[in-house]
Amino acid sequence: MTHVWSRRGFLAATGAALALGLTASPPLTGVALAADEFTALRAKWRTLLLGEGFSPTAEPFRTKLAELGSRAAELRATMAPATGSLWPDAVWTDPEPDTDQESFGYSAKMNENYSRLLTMAQAYSQPGTGLTGDAALAAAIVTGLDHMYARIYNEGQTRYGNWWNWQIGAPQALLDTCVLMHDRLTTTQLAAYCRAVDHFVPDSAIGSYTGTSTGANRVDLCRVVALRGVVGDNSAKITLARNALSPVFPYVTSGDGLYADGSFVQHSSVPYTGTYGAVMLGGLGMLFALLAGSTWAVTDPNRQIVLDAVENAWAPFLYNGLVMDNVSGRGMSRGISTTDPKQIQADDHLRGHGILASIVLLGQGAGAAENARWRGLVKGWVQRDYYSPPMSNPSLGLVSLARLKSVADDTSVTALAEPTGHRLFPSMARATHRRPGWAASISMADKRITYYETGNGENLRGWHTGSGMLSWWGDTYGNGQYSDAFWPTVDPYRLPGTTTSRKVLADAAGGDWGASKPDVNWVGGATDGTRAAIGQYLKGLQSTLLAKKSWFCLDDSVVCLGAGIKCTDGTPVESVVENRNLGPGGTHALTVDGTVKPVGHPWSETLTGAGWAHIGGFAGYVFPGGATVKALREERTGRWSDINRSMATTPITRRYLTLWADHGTNPTNGTYAYVLMPGATTTQTAARSADTGWVQILANTDNQQGIRVPSLGFTGVNFWFGGTVGTLTASAPCSVMITEKSDGTAVICVSDPMRMQTALTLTWNRAVASVISKPPTVTGTATGSSLSLTFGDLSGTFGATQKVTVRLG
Repeated sequence: MTHVWSRRGFLAATGAALALGLTASPPLTGVALAADEFTALRAKWRTLLLGEGFSPTAEPFRTKLAELGSRAAELRATMAPATGSLWPDAVWTDPEPDTDQESFGYSAKMNENYSRLLTMAQAYSQPGTGLTGDAALAAAIVTGLDHMYARIYNEGQTRYGNWWNWQIGAPQALLDTCVLMHDRLTTTQLAAYCRAVDHFVPDSAIGSYTGTSTGANRVDLCRVVALRGVVGDNSAKITLARNALSPVFPYVTSGDGLYADGSFVQHSSVPYTGTYGAVMLGGLGMLFALLAGSTWAVTDPNRQIVLDAVENAWAPFLYNGLVMDNVSGRGMSRGISTTDPKQIQADDHLRGHGILASIVLLGQGAGAAENARWRGLVKGWVQRDYYSPPMSNPSLGLVSLARLKSVADDTSVTALAEPTGHRLFPSMARATHRRPGWAASISMADKRITYYETGNGENLRGWHTGSGMLSWWGDTYGNGQYSDAFWPTVDPYRLPGTTTSRKVLADAAGGDWGASKPDVNWVGGATDGTRAAIGQYLKGLQSTLLAKKSWFCLDDSVVCLGAGIKCTDGTPVESVVENRNLGPGGTHALTVDGTVKPVGHPWSETLTGAGWAHIGGFAGYVFPGGATVKALREERTGRWSDINRSMATTPITRRYLTLWADHGTNPTNGTYAYVLMPGATTTQTAARSADTGWVQILANTDNQQGIRVPSLGFTGVNFWFGGTVGTLTASAPCSVMITEKSDGTAVICVSDPMRMQTALTLTWNRAVASVISKPPTVTGTATGSSLSLTFGDLSGTFGATQKVTVRLG
């Protein structure tokens, strides 16, 4: 039944709130400024919330606005203020208020009430919703705000559940609603709401850069304090918020924040560029835009670090519009909502589109050249996202859609190609390898970076995502691999690229918020910016598994080695070559050494002495010297609720084609070697396998792993211990890659992934005439029939590559 708020109903609902003190508020404090400057800030924030430059009668905006109006009408009709709720299905009253999981749920319901009111306020304020300027809707919104203040969100309430709902989620929605409804609210009401915000988000919340007040959370808290100042005409609050942004800007060397190598970490140990990092990027873009040209403009010169991070930190993880899951923490488990099965919460593409919109906004406060380049990148990403076109993104807000459309339709902007090159992120144990036609990324874990993050009942089975998962995408293929219900349906013990024990793990094994980290130091590698040698000393999560894993990232392929694989769990140990999501009905051909295998399912076979394999439409896989590989076609059924308790319970089925090396139960010295060739044809794969001299495996042991590719002039060695491999001798653990160039020079790249070496000597048994350039860490050189490089203390280089250029003899 449609519920219309009558004048009597409105007064009755607000009476209780007035009785709690809405009429007896002290004047707002702060430095007195011209009222029109606060008015201007509210107008600017209103534009930032509602968007500009789009036609409400053009698609996709017309449909989005109509949907917004329908949702607001539904919310107004079902609103029924009661003692512990504003809507019957969103009760916030906690019988035992504390900080357990149940209380988290109740605090989230409190937050949800404010989010619903904001939805109604947007429908009231936006054109084309069918409720634009509707007086009855405005009355309902004000009733709801007063009810929330009277019953739950006020200066007399003690918070329970999740701190985030009280300090970020609810106050952001409340203050945004206050901006949109400002002309319908009295100064008494505004003062009361501001008192509530001051109670839950006091100045001390951003007083020190510690705890939950860091990184993206700090930006969110600053947004709350700044908007509280804007709503309440309080200059001191805005100044405080502006100044409290400054600790976010500088590079950090541990814990939360941006690192010089492009890493972004939140929750102390979780790579989070794609979610918390996206929140920080979007929040800073909003605040920079809000305060620009005002008394409180952000002028800290360190803000340039954030601007530089667009290409240093975010762009390496964006591909064809998606943002890679390995920097999205527990966000990758958010699929279909249990409360609204039609609403997709997120996937790699949907998350990526929001970041693109934030880059557009941030560009407005950047230099002209930066802004132009970023718009070119965004236009390219938008145009290339064939799998999930951004303008059809069901979870993208109207404002973000408008920003992306403004770039897509701007004929003065030339779409830029995908950035290519290799990037190592040792501070978050990640790497990206980007080539024309494809991109790949590797996820690892060490004593600083968690295996995976779970929390709030999310990402319950992400146990092995840090065990060397190798993700990859093609330019025009394979972009739905992780988007199409991969996470709830994949075998979580067989993530591609990983080495794992089949030991059964409990949901959320290891603890919440990235609590579980392996006690290992050697994780990282060396790169010249195009190719790389990468290694991971792997210890299994709650397992006795040990392994040495290496990846050598080359022009058209990734050479993958494993050695020293041992375990005493009493369960099989596997190294997964591939686990392709074929979708609901995929029958992609598997060809092994020229023979096409059955496409029906279920099907399995042990491939003995396999030289190469090829999955139609995806990639080729070469096994140097031959290998025994197991292959499996299967249908797997799962539910989003299996990996995220708040998601839908509807069964989903997907087909998978899996290739893996079976090391057996309790292996003592397992190994593997294969070459991944994304986008290769069967002919190209067969040719690479037949060219037995293309890759020379120099070592694949528990002590060292290394390869040489003569045609590329490439040598890469991971020294787990000092020793000699081929023409290289290292005195201590390190990672080395060398590229010999046709101009008679060579580039030697060395790193200390362990961050422990106070001295290192590297000898290359190759004639070298002279050293052209070297970093300060090189304290001595000797040339002639061989090259000797003496490095000083590398422990403070944070695993960064030290590059030396020489002229060959």
